Amino acid sequence: MAEPVVGSVIPSDLYGFAERLTDAERAVVLDLRKRLETTVRPLLNPAWDAAELPQELVDAVRSLPLMDPPALKEAGEPVRRLLTGFRNFELARCDINVGTLYNAHAGLFRTAVLLGGSPQQVADLDPRILDYSLTGVFGLTEPDHGSDVAGGLATTATYDAATDSWVIDGAKRWIGGATISDVVATFARDTADGQVKCFLVPRTAEGVTMEIIPHKASLRIMQNAHIEYRGVRVPATARLERIDSFKDVARCLRAMRSDVAWMATGATAGAYEAALRYVRQREQFGRPLAGFQLIQEKLALMLGNLTSSLGLMVQLTEQEETGVYRDENSALAKMVTARRLRETVALAREVCGGNGITLDTDVARFHADAEAVYSYEGTHEINALIVGRAVTGVGAFV
Repeated sequence: MAEPVVGSVIPSDLYGFAERLTDAERAVVLDLRKRLETTVRPLLNPAWDAAELPQELVDAVRSLPLMDPPALKEAGEPVRRLLTGFRNFELARCDINVGTLYNAHAGLFRTAVLLGGSPQQVADLDPRILDYSLTGVFGLTEPDHGSDVAGGLATTATYDAATDSWVIDGAKRWIGGATISDVVATFARDTADGQVKCFLVPRTAEGVTMEIIPHKASLRIMQNAHIEYRGVRVPATARLERIDSFKDVARCLRAMRSDVAWMATGATAGAYEAALRYVRQREQFGRPLAGFQLIQEKLALMLGNLTSSLGLMVQLTEQEETGVYRDENSALAKMVTARRLRETVALAREVCGGNGITLDTDVARFHADAEAVYSYEGTHEINALIVGRAVTGVGAFV
């Protein structure tokens, strides 16, 4: 059996999209892959099977030098969006839980601070976010409000002038990583003007209670929390000063959809590569599965999904690098890459047969966890409506 054709940086990147990275950026990606293989991958299956997030795994993910990579510092290069895209790709290529865990802090929370904080708040908070001396997550979704959260957000914040503080009441749900973070960037509606604002609420603040959501069939490693706020008081300084309406929240979501689309693409690569490994070693009827025509057709479909998703994401990211951010563009990317991921993991499970429902091939994790990616940071339907509104000029939201 001949050796398979592989990409120069990423094995399944046959069109060479990653070759657009600089030498220093490639070094970051390759170092990340090595660290994931040696320190993270061995922990995944036991943690997924037990539906637990062990501290050892948290420490391993937080030790990854990705937000401010030393290799880029040495080369005198900035952290480009293309690198952060391939960072998310590589994390999810290893495991969707790992990508979600990292991005809860480094993506969602950090974006809220960078885009929502005042210059002084960013200067004070971002160095602490970079070194994990302050950890946080993004608290937007509520028990009764997900897709309609823009108009339906029910958590409230009331300003108390006598103490120069805010009092927060309400609930959040599906907040990944909340139970292991210092603060929750909590979005609440100001009772005075009805506008959405954001507050950094300490996990240990009086009146905050958290419960881990049990019985999940997807993202079993990542611990999602249900959070209750009962008369939680935070100082005025805890409010991110540049978030004054849901339009400001949308600025954050626009960037985050791109991150999630990169994760969907990386997970597509992970599922495809796992299936390819399996069919090359598994024999049926006296020959490798890889030598059967129907198996090769499924592999070609998976690779096509991956390659088209990579092309979409590289173009979107290079567009964003120039400062062009459009809701419809990030929504289209999230919608398409998540849909292609869903198809790819189903094909990967098919070619692995019965072994595809076990953790031994890695395919089962990708197959189950893809369902979460398909829904979070905008469901397929919501992202489709964002695109539809842009191309028709008619809003179809109700």
